[in-house]
Amino acid sequence: MAKTIISKTIKDINENPYVIKENGCAACHVLFTLSKEMKLNEQEASDLLSEILLSNPDLDFSFIEMVEYVHMKKRMMGTVFALRTREAKDKYIFSNFKNTLAELHSDLISHGPDIVLRKLLLTMISLETAKNIGIDHHASTEELYYFMRKNELESDGNIMKFINQLYQRIVSKENSK
Repeated sequence: MAKTIISKTIKDINENPYVIKENGCAACHVLFTLSKEMKLNEQEASDLLSEILLSNPDLDFSFIEMVEYVHMKKRMMGTVFALRTREAKDKYIFSNFKNTLAELHSDLISHGPDIVLRKLLLTMISLETAKNIGIDHHASTEELYYFMRKNELESDGNIMKFINQLYQRIVSKENSK
């Protein structure tokens, strides 16, 4: 049932990208549709979406193509922000700054430093990718997750290797004091 909902939502977005309200995220639209129709919370829907995309390469590919179509071909997403006053921009940035720190703090308390570090690493990789190829962050994140699903063992191995090396450096530095 979930696979059918995801396929149908992708098809609907491709046929009419304006079903996504006010420059919303295409991937999030699929996620929220799945959540609503399956009566799942967002985390459960996110896990289910990832599981289905991981096990269905063709659907995964159509999902990422839909994200690219909406975020890269149909939109110019930075325009609305650029038209704001400097004061409005600063308020928006400050609000996001505080919310992000609060979210990371909550993750640290609930899930520990490994999850926070992994989240920070993936965000940086996604941002670097977005910057280097000139796409928005939502699209870059979906591209990264698509790549990681295809190369799961290697991706997870590289991330864990980096995390372990970072912890070793921290411990080494602490011991040298």
